[in-house]
Amino acid sequence: MTSTRALAARPSRRLQERGLLPLLLGPSVVLIAVFVIAPAIYGVYLSLTNTQLTGFAARDPQFVGLDNYRNLLSSDEFLASLGHTGQFVFFSAIIGQTVLGMAAALLLRRTWLRGKGLFGAAILLPMVVPEVVASLTWASVLSPREDGTFNRLIGLFGGAAAAPLQESPMLSIIIVNIWRGIAFAMIMFQAALEDIPDELIEASRVDGAGAVQVFRYVTLPLIRGPVFLYLLLTTITTVGVFGLVYFLTQGGPGSATQLTSIYIFQHAFQYSQIGLGSAASVILLVILMVFGLTYVRLAKVDV
Repeated sequence: MTSTRALAARPSRRLQERGLLPLLLGPSVVLIAVFVIAPAIYGVYLSLTNTQLTGFAARDPQFVGLDNYRNLLSSDEFLASLGHTGQFVFFSAIIGQTVLGMAAALLLRRTWLRGKGLFGAAILLPMVVPEVVASLTWASVLSPREDGTFNRLIGLFGGAAAAPLQESPMLSIIIVNIWRGIAFAMIMFQAALEDIPDELIEASRVDGAGAVQVFRYVTLPLIRGPVFLYLLLTTITTVGVFGLVYFLTQGGPGSATQLTSIYIFQHAFQYSQIGLGSAASVILLVILMVFGLTYVRLAKVDV
């Protein structure tokens, strides 16, 4: 009798769960639809028009089809901005932040390291500093004036005053972005390393494996998923970096540090070409989707 009642209760519970699921997920779906999907669709629509903020096109925008995309893909300035963005993302995020973040996470796992709290706090500090404050601080540090922090340091060793933001602008913004992003990489890698059983590490060492071999053949394969997840996240966020670079160089000198995000801002808001800026954003979104699918396949994660 009891088993019969239990069997009869199962369908009702399933029906209750089915009714409860939309109620729980509904607000999230609505927010995503309103603030993510709808703006993306509207952005694609704008990219197919000649919409502007001023002039006749602002009053009566016309549908121009793929003209904006043709203009962008034949524009040396836009293609150069994509190249600058790729260089910036590769050296600052994929190489710099990943390598240094992994090194910091591995160091924090060492028992012989003293002052772990101070070491971790020093790395986490850039993460809590607002982007504008960080940009203005680095602008002061890299100032071409003799009383700039960088010039004072090299002056202690007899060096002449330099202007890093003018002489090596891309290298400067890469270093600043690495400094700002190491903390996030360290946190993700440290969490992944905590899930590795110590027995596997000890067994590999007993078998004669050195530190490099343990990391390559034991540690790295076990954290493959989190590593590629971090690469996906850092690629997306770094492609969208705007304020940090804009406050330091405004895309200059010339167009040496004109990332695609700055190109979109300039053409969409300074030159009032909303349609062209939207088309550039769509192209950047497609490139990011390709990278995202590549990372997912390399990580062997099912989606």
